[in-house]
Amino acid sequence: MIDYSFPIEELEYFLLIMTRITCFVFVAPFFSVPSLPGRVKIGFSFFISILIYYATMPHAYVSGETLLSIATLVIKEAAVGLLLGLSAYICQTIVLFAGRIADMEMGFAMANQLDPATKQDATITGVYYQYMFLMIMVLSGLYRYFVSALAETFTLIPVTKAVFNWDALLQSFIKFLGQYMLVGLQICMPVFCTIMLLNAILGILAKVAPQMNMFAVGIQLKVFTGLGVLFLTVGLLPKLSDLIYKAMQKGIVSFVEGLMDAGL
Repeated sequence: MIDYSFPIEELEYFLLIMTRITCFVFVAPFFSVPSLPGRVKIGFSFFISILIYYATMPHAYVSGETLLSIATLVIKEAAVGLLLGLSAYICQTIVLFAGRIADMEMGFAMANQLDPATKQDATITGVYYQYMFLMIMVLSGLYRYFVSALAETFTLIPVTKAVFNWDALLQSFIKFLGQYMLVGLQICMPVFCTIMLLNAILGILAKVAPQMNMFAVGIQLKVFTGLGVLFLTVGLLPKLSDLIYKAMQKGIVSFVEGLMDAGL
């Protein structure tokens, strides 16, 4: 006869593991796609939690004595999962920033559409960049890195042992903002430089031939030139995606360091 009985401490420990993983899955890129059903996300989190539970089963369990202490532990693990997922998610928004700059130069700034992945208005080039980077992420297997990094956090940040070093987290976030602008400009640099050169040429032509309506001509030239640059620079997307992926990895590492206990 199979015995399914288990101590309540083991159940609490498993639920704390599942809380961190579920919060990470619902925020991290690729896993948080709205088209993916919630049942699939919960089922994936459940089976990953089982594997991590048996891999990190401690000799002594930390159990809350009161309902308030248990709720505090759950909130702490949920915050850890959300911060780790957020560190990767905010890097994904870099492509939307780069797309807005490119569309501003091409004349598509007002042509916004609802992005189903982020539930916010995005420009045409921003959506194009986002789905191209998401496709490259799937082909390169970066989602496996997210799972392995999440599993590694249970060794670096044991359950109920997270310490929120707010100074380190704030410093990591400020450092990310600097990389956010730099990486975004590097992604849209081909379109930005080409359109800037085109504007200089149009300015010279406006002085040479003032009878020409450079405003009407420039709008069409910017659109065709911008689309042509996007078509010609498709081969650079894998190299540009490395900038995003490295920023994601650095973000996860920096946030993990901000949540680690210095005494461990």
